[in-house]
Parts: sequence; structure tokens; C-alpha cells
Amino acid sequence: MTLQLTGIHHLTAITANAAENLRFYTQTLGLRLVKKTVNQDDTSAYHLFYADGLASPGSDLTFFDWPVGYERRGTHSVSRTGLRVASLSTLEWWRARFADLKVKAGDIRDVGGRATLDFEDGEGQRFRLTVDDAGPPSNPWAKSPVPAGHQIKGLGPITLSVPDIRNTALVLTEVMNMKETTTYPNPEGAGEVHVFSMGDGGPAAELHVAVEPDLPAAHQGAGAVHHVAFRAPDVEALHAWTERLRGFRLPSSGEVERFYFRSLYFREPNGILFEIATDGPGFAVDEPLETLGESLSLPPFLEPRRAQIEARLKPLA
Repeated sequence: MTLQLTGIHHLTAITANAAENLRFYTQTLGLRLVKKTVNQDDTSAYHLFYADGLASPGSDLTFFDWPVGYERRGTHSVSRTGLRVASLSTLEWWRARFADLKVKAGDIRDVGGRATLDFEDGEGQRFRLTVDDAGPPSNPWAKSPVPAGHQIKGLGPITLSVPDIRNTALVLTEVMNMKETTTYPNPEGAGEVHVFSMGDGGPAAELHVAVEPDLPAAHQGAGAVHHVAFRAPDVEALHAWTERLRGFRLPSSGEVERFYFRSLYFREPNGILFEIATDGPGFAVDEPLETLGESLSLPPFLEPRRAQIEARLKPLA
């Protein structure tokens, strides 16, 4: 059987204002804070994880809190983060909500054959709500300010911007076993967007690659995406991906234990950071599902430094 990724696992972005980030993603977007922890490589920074009611793989939108300036937009980047919703009526509900809350948003329009609504958070991170009336089941959060039927179902599709797709496409298809399934006109400007599908396909398992050679190179900052992660069902599958990258002589981090999942990092030919992450053990490994995100969680190797770490973190309230 061909080794397959099963979809988008999570997406990690950058914020320079953790308190406002928490307010926007829980109170405006209605996502659940499922893990409040720190960047394991920079413990002075929060790592905040937002997801659906069950903290399902494929619904995790995460943020590093770093004191940086705003992103300089451009190519060689993840340019737009897709979030899936259930229906056209839900898009209409969100359009009205964004207008009421003065969130920067566009109009409902067709993109690649699906109804969508673009918007930005307060730091300029670009999002696209996309109708996904099938796909993985919805797991609403009971305490969300957003009604259950209108809540965000999860991530996807994710859009990359590259100046030249040729080598990126080779890695996606020949190394990562994705299939190029279609193209559509770039809604942001000239050229085409190429759609690559994983596993069973659909919005939760698609990577869209926009070819934009006339843009400058992006520079990461607040509002930028740091990396995108893809789903491997278990550690055995991750081992197989590690060996596959080695066989193609594609440099990688080797496997990294993140406690909530196990990861493998590498860059595609245009320099965008990819991660392959296991579905488990998940965020309930160190605290009850009912109280996820209510206190600072630290992986076991950081627990002896808890007092020092907590003293350096800014209050989120």
C-alpha cells in the first residue's frame, strides 16, 4: 500500500499579542483553547492551541507569541489559512458577524468551485472560510459564543505562494504522494492555483499552491504562518515517512517528541517549512478533556523548570 498522509494536522502562526490573540480566536471565532503551553524551543514564548470541542487532529490552529513586527507579505510562504464550515448559510452568518464586530472581510464568492469568505485577524493573518458539507464530522464546543451549527469544523484547504512550482510539485507528488487533482484561476491575481490532494481528498486534505513569480519574498512576522503540518495516523507511519525522506535525500529534523504528538520537519524547495505529525496521543494526555487549556501545561522534560518559565510569561488576561 502506498504511504499516505491523511490531511492537514495543524497550522502554526505568529502573534505579537497573546492576550488579544486569545480574545479573537475564542470570542470572535469561537474556537476552544485546548492547550496553553510554551514553545518547546523558546520557553519565553507561549504556544497557544485552538481547536474544536474535542481537540481533534485537523482542527488545531496554533500560535507562537513572539515580540516581532508585522509580516512582510509575499511568496515563498503559506499565504492563506483555510477554515471549513458546514454550509452557505453559515458563510452568510459569518459575514454578518464580521460586519457587526468590524472584522476585515470580503464578500462571499466562488473559489475553485466552492463557496468561500475571506477575512483577516487583527494582525493581518489571512483566512478563508470554505464550505465543506461533507468531510470529517463536526465536534462543536459547548461553551463557544458561536452556535453549534455555525462553528468552524477544522482546517483546510491551506494555500501556499511560490514563484516556481516545478520542484515543489515534484516533492508533493513524488515524495509526499499527493495527487494534483485540478487547477483554478488565482483569486488574488494572475496565474493559476494548483490543487494537491491527500488521502481521501476534500477540503480537509488539500494543499493549494498559487504560482506568483512577480511577488517579493515574504518575511515572517506577526500575522504570518510559521509552518503547516500534515497528518500521519501513528508513530509507525511517521517512522516510514522519516525513512522515505532519507531515501530521497531530503534534509529533515529527524523525529522530534512533542509530547502531544511526534513530529518530523523539513522544507520544500521554495523554503516553506513542512511538518508531518502523528494524530496521537493528543491534548488529553496530561489534563482532562473537560478542562483543556485552563492552566499552563508543560511537557515532562520542562516540568522541573515550571516556576522559572511561569515567571517569564506575560499574563493573558
